[in-house]
Amino acid sequence: MKIFAVEDNYLHNNNISHDDIIKVDSPVIFFKADSSLLKDNKPFFIPDNLGSIEYEAELVVRINKLGKTIPERFSHRYYDAVTLGVDFTARELHEKLKSKGLPWELSKSFDGATVIGEWIPKDKFLDVQRLHFHLDVNGKTIYEGSTNEMLYKIDALISYISRYFTLKTGDILFTGSPSTGRVAIINDHLEGYIEDNKVLDFNCK
Repeated sequence: MKIFAVEDNYLHNNNISHDDIIKVDSPVIFFKADSSLLKDNKPFFIPDNLGSIEYEAELVVRINKLGKTIPERFSHRYYDAVTLGVDFTARELHEKLKSKGLPWELSKSFDGATVIGEWIPKDKFLDVQRLHFHLDVNGKTIYEGSTNEMLYKIDALISYISRYFTLKTGDILFTGSPSTGRVAIINDHLEGYIEDNKVLDFNCK
């Protein structure tokens, strides 16, 4: 299984500006290790050796068939379900690696850094590119987003990635966060929703 992720895929994410978007003519894709995957509402144990840990909420899609060099108009055939995911980042390490032009997997792919909720068949929704999602922390909504605000839509991302990597059944794609990260604190309780469907519920330890 491969875990693909997209860096800064929403214009109003405070990390980027319109000028930055103009300079980038394609999505920024990176990998997360399969050993980083955390599911079934298991707790996330905050590492004590990586400095400040932040998290962001993202819509995640599940690949359901083998595909290579997929035309965008056919991309919708290659994923069958969506969920909400949480991407954990060792922030200081991430910035250090980026500033040196180095790969940043060490800061985003450590054990437990990739959380996903329960899958919902995409056919349950009229349009996956018009989904509202939000993440509550300790009972308060902290993140909100809508997939219609993506810079690169889901079908475009799948088509682009498939130019370089063969997609296989079970691969997953984190589609980017609409806002900047929040620092993880012990005993934080995270609950994630797509529309009115609760798909994620876990604690930081």
